[in-house]
Amino acid sequence: MNNVHVKTGDTVVVISGKDKGKKGKVLAVSPKEGKIIVEKVNMVSKHVKPRKMGEQGGIVKAESAFYACKAQVYCSHCKKATRVAHKVADNGTKTRVCAKCGEKL
Repeated sequence: MNNVHVKTGDTVVVISGKDKGKKGKVLAVSPKEGKIIVEKVNMVSKHVKPRKMGEQGGIVKAESAFYACKAQVYCSHCKKATRVAHKVADNGTKTRVCAKCGEKL
């Protein structure tokens, strides 16, 4: 899988798993793995070792990657999770639109 329906900066809604219903902004996309990282979603405890002198170590909460198929793009116009449709303009440019209301994403 090399093509992911979400892009960095999109607002998405998690549709399955322990964080179902949570909304957040996509921080990173890994198309090769088909995974995404969303802010404040799929939080894990990470043990961090102090690297520099005087740096604090310990357990840090961080976002973890999860499969992109578990998230849908959020449409701010119709206030729902939606699929991404594509609209081709007369001049040949392709834009991503909401599949439900047709509003530009």
